[in-house]
Amino acid sequence: MWNVKRKPPIDKTEWDGFFDENGQLAKSRDFICVNILERPQGLHPFVRTEAWKFLTGYYSWQSSQDERLTVDSTRRKNYETLCQMYEKIQPLLENLHRNFIETRNNITHDIQKLYDKDPLGNVLIDKKRLEKILLLSYVCNTQAEYQQGFHEMVMLFQLMVEHDHETFWLFQFFLQKMEHSCVINIGVGKNLDTLSNLINFLDPVFAEHLKGKGAGAVQSLFPWFCLCFQRAFKSFDDVWRLWEVLLTGKPCRNFQVLVAYSLLQMVREQVLQEGMAGDDILLACNKLVDLDADELISTACLVYAELIQKDVSCPNYLSSSSSPSKKPSLISQAQPIAGIFSFRDVCATLSATTP
Repeated sequence: MWNVKRKPPIDKTEWDGFFDENGQLAKSRDFICVNILERPQGLHPFVRTEAWKFLTGYYSWQSSQDERLTVDSTRRKNYETLCQMYEKIQPLLENLHRNFIETRNNITHDIQKLYDKDPLGNVLIDKKRLEKILLLSYVCNTQAEYQQGFHEMVMLFQLMVEHDHETFWLFQFFLQKMEHSCVINIGVGKNLDTLSNLINFLDPVFAEHLKGKGAGAVQSLFPWFCLCFQRAFKSFDDVWRLWEVLLTGKPCRNFQVLVAYSLLQMVREQVLQEGMAGDDILLACNKLVDLDADELISTACLVYAELIQKDVSCPNYLSSSSSPSKKPSLISQAQPIAGIFSFRDVCATLSATTP
């Protein structure tokens, strides 16, 4: 996936060099996104906060420094307005919204289970602030509402940025950018169906085993998508690393499905050799922890490359910038996976509409 000579992550000096004296982008968006994917470790921690505001859509890639200051001020004011609105309607919600109190209790319960201190006893997160953001998100985001696991996701945003309005809006934009793929009643089911189709296409032997003994095994892997794989990694930095790659849209949209396929391949031989059934397959998958994000991303990119190679008979599905006689490079394709290979079911479910 990467050059033999490993480049360092994008640091503050290099990031600043992507912009001119007015703070406008001097490099192309694709150039930056490809670099984020290709570089081991992607973005340096000192750059991540600002870069993610571009990747999520908090800031426009076409904005100047002055425009971004205005946008941030507006986001802050809008967040404060939402907070004031919430305080006014909270009594009404408690009396008339049958799910509000239950959801608030669920949020409180989930947050209490979080570790809020590091090994040295330093406080990492403010649980009260986190609870406020989650409640506000539940009330304002009628599409996503609240589901178990959101507390862990928002915690990671709170650890990344300084202000509550940044945490709130980054989470909202993250959900939109990811096409709500981690939301149970919107995108998770589509991801699972696509994963099943992908296994059928790339690994018929494994697919046949899953059909015979692992009924429901793939569908039971919904926590991978609900949590954006965060429990599979050994550190928060690894989670952020994967998420920023997903946000780039490189090497393709719906890259999370290829990540899930790569995870499942890690237990494939064990499952087949031991003739595992559904519950045992799930248990084996749940043991995939402390992984390295860069290694998983590289493996998923190889799966993507395999999909391209299988498109030997359908050059019309390749992007217009690639000639049929020359296969596109692994990193150059930013199009939906649906436009790459000729398998109708997977094509239908992997197609995306995000610009």
